This record gives sequence, C-alpha cells and structure tokens, in this order.
Amino acid sequence: MKFSSQWALLALAPVSLGCVLPEERENDGLRLRTVVRRQSGTGTPIGTGDRFSAGATAPRGLGTQSGTSFSTLLNVNEIKSGLQGLVNTYGITTFETPYKTYNGATILGGKVGGSGGNCTDAYRVFLNGNIHARERGSMDSVLYFISDLLYANKNGVGLTYGSKTYTNAQVKTALSAGIVFIPLSNPDGVAYDQSTNSCWRKNRNPASGTGSSAGVDLNRNFDFVWDFTTKFAKSAQGDVASTSPSSEVFHGTAAFSEPETKSIKWVFDTYSKVRWFVDLHSYAGDVLYSWGSDENQSKYSYMNFMNSSYNSVRGVLTDTPGSGTGYGEYTPAAELSTNQAAAQRIGAGLTAGGGRTYTVMPAAELYPTSGASDDYAYSRHFADTSKNLIHAYTVEFGFGNSAASCPFYPSATQYNSNLKATSAGFMELLLAAVDLGLGDATTC
Repeated sequence: MKFSSQWALLALAPVSLGCVLPEERENDGLRLRTVVRRQSGTGTPIGTGDRFSAGATAPRGLGTQSGTSFSTLLNVNEIKSGLQGLVNTYGITTFETPYKTYNGATILGGKVGGSGGNCTDAYRVFLNGNIHARERGSMDSVLYFISDLLYANKNGVGLTYGSKTYTNAQVKTALSAGIVFIPLSNPDGVAYDQSTNSCWRKNRNPASGTGSSAGVDLNRNFDFVWDFTTKFAKSAQGDVASTSPSSEVFHGTAAFSEPETKSIKWVFDTYSKVRWFVDLHSYAGDVLYSWGSDENQSKYSYMNFMNSSYNSVRGVLTDTPGSGTGYGEYTPAAELSTNQAAAQRIGAGLTAGGGRTYTVMPAAELYPTSGASDDYAYSRHFADTSKNLIHAYTVEFGFGNSAASCPFYPSATQYNSNLKATSAGFMELLLAAVDLGLGDATTC
C-alpha cells in the first residue's frame, strides 16, 4: 500500500504544504479551513541601495565570517551587482539567458569551477533560486554560497555552517564539480513581492489574467506531464495544478509558455552535461527527490509518464503499483538508489547547518504535482536517451514564520539560519556529486 499523503498534509497544514499554503490548494481532499492572516509583520527587511556598489564589492556569505549575521535581505538589483562583484574579484564568467521576462528583465547566471577545461561540458551541477517569488532568502542562498566557495578557494580557508565544517580541500573538491547557477529565475515576481509584501508566488505575465489573477506558477510550467487534465486521474487533478489563472498553481497556457521556464530549459540544453540539479524553495524543511507525479517503483518499466494507457490513474497515492489499475512512476533501481543517497546527504547538511531536522522523501509524498522543474530535469533522459541523465531535487528550506503576514518571509534569525542550512546542503550536494559520479569525462 502506498504512503497516504493525507496524514502528512494534516501534520503540515498549520504551517505549509511545501510551497503552497493550505488555503491555496485547489482540492486537497481534507476540506481545510481558509486561513485569514492577521499578522502585519513582514519578516527580515529588504535591503535598500546597493551593498555591493555596482560590483566594486564582492558578496561574502556566512561560512567564512564567524560571528557575522545579516540584518536585511538582498533586493532584486543586488543580484546583478553581486554577480558583477564576483566577476571583478574572482574573474568568474556570467551569462544572460536569451529570454526576457514580461517586464523586460534579464535572467542572469554564472558558472564557477569545473575540471578539464572551461567549455560548457565542464559544468555538472545546476543550482536554481527563487522560481517562486515570495520564498525569501532563496536567491540570497545561492549567491552567498557561491561567494563563500570562491572566497574560501582564493584565500585557502575552509567553511563553517552551524555544526558543519569543511576543509579547504573539500572546497576545492566541491568546485571541481563545475557549477552553473541562476540565483534569481523569477525577477518580475520577486520585484513585485518585495515592493508589495503581498506573498506573491507566480510570475507577472498578465496574458491569462490581471490583478490577483495575473501570473503563472513557474513550477507547474515545465514539460513533464504538464497536461494534468489528461495525464492524471480525475480524483488527483485538483491537487497537482490548475487551469484557472486565479489559482496559485495555474500552469500556464502550454508547457514552457513562460520566458523564465524557457531560460531554465536553456541552461539544461546549453550545459548539456549537467548531472545534478537543485531547485531551491521554501518552506517545509524537506529534501524532495523524483518522482513527484506518483510513487516510485522499479519493477514495471512500461509503467511510466510516457505511457498514455495510465493517464486515467496517475497521481493516486492510495493504490499499489501493478495491482489492478494501481500506478507507480518507473525509475531504475540504480538511479533511485543514487537519488536517495544524495538526498540523504543534502538533508544531513541542511540539518547540521541550520540546527533543525530536515526530512528526506520522494516528492509525491508531499503531494503529487505536474510540470515541476525537478521532475522535468530527471525525465529528460528517459524521454530522450541522447540527453544526459540528471539527478534532480527540490529543497524546501526553512520552517515558516508564523509572526509574519506571509509565512514565507523569515525573521532575521530564521534568515541567517536558513543561509547556513542551504549552504551546508549545497556543499553536501557537490561532494556527493563528485563521489557518486559527474558523468562522462570533460573533453574541452
């Protein structure tokens, strides 16, 4: 019998259901009461001005600064200036994806480390931040972690996050994996959320709706069982996404309809040897590994997301694969083992770095989804074997701020703790990637 997600949802309901608040689910089957939030606080303030002085100063995270804490979050403009600071101080290479957002923003990224050359094949790990606008601290986590790696590497020192310490040799090992990163993949949404404190989740595309109905949930817009009304059982469809623009989980007009998701796909296509991927979210204190569409199973290879004969039963979390119409998403046993091994290491890093216990589980056990970034990344090889196999994860950092108007807005204490947790989690991912395999040798 499959794990029943309803008990997990009941336990999480007072806090959050991953990235979605209880009152925002389309149809969770639990008849949860709509929550009216009366808190007025907005958590850690958004920084004003430019602490990196247009790149004259490089960012530096908490791992190389004992006793330091941050009192303000990064603002959207500081992502660009922070990246320029890394260029000026460490000589890293940055890039712009070829897709402009609805508001005309450019999605920026960078690449560091690698071994055997500096061509696109040298980068084997992809870190993505802030695909959901309100998940404050996500873009900060990516930028500050990369900054810590570069500072430690240049200055011959190690890193310390909470109770976890890494040597300079481990820093060099982590960098050898080759990292491509986008700190901020939803710049329009984050800019709007920071200016309004409206707990905004989606992007700002008004093509399907305006006002509170504007925008697309970018993490339901990837080309993995995107057409949930066809791909999932009717009883599960209300959980996985929505066709309504007013919904927080509106999946858009087509898979990859949005420039933000096209940009992430572009990274996978351009850096085609990427083997490991983390999409950084908040908040549930979880590390999620594929699949998110249904339970993992390794017995029936024909029982998979490409087989339309299972469209009417996918997403039901109370059946048993192979029993009657019971369905489970096929994953080879060896890949499942690797997915789990790295996830456990990421979870241990998050726990040690932040000082609170993180749970590791298949994504579907939180709730089934369609069109998610991690499942898309993992599915690419199975849909087209010429593409690289990618072990993909969603990290749900933090545990929510009940004192804020939006629980995704951390207090200053939570913000600093989250930065330490995510940085240790990233370090464990990189070290696990080196240990478990980066794929083919680099041939630049």
